[in-house]
Amino acid sequence: MRRRPLLRAAAVGAGVYMAGKNRARDEQPEPEPGAMPPGGLSPEAVEQLKSLAQLHDQGILTDQEFEQQKAKILAG
Repeated sequence: MRRRPLLRAAAVGAGVYMAGKNRARDEQPEPEPGAMPPGGLSPEAVEQLKSLAQLHDQGILTDQEFEQQKAKILAG
């Protein structure tokens, strides 16, 4: 019977690659509660922007008022 060393090496290499990839994913630190997400906006700021957008869509805020309030929220 003929051996297939290249096929065996490929199978072993793929298994090791996937194991390493899963291990790296599992070792990533969990974000702290209350920490800012990578985008830099806190969940509260996102909610404020959503409510501003609703007010703007309803016609309660003018374009200028909306932009001013949005700039305040984004500035922090």
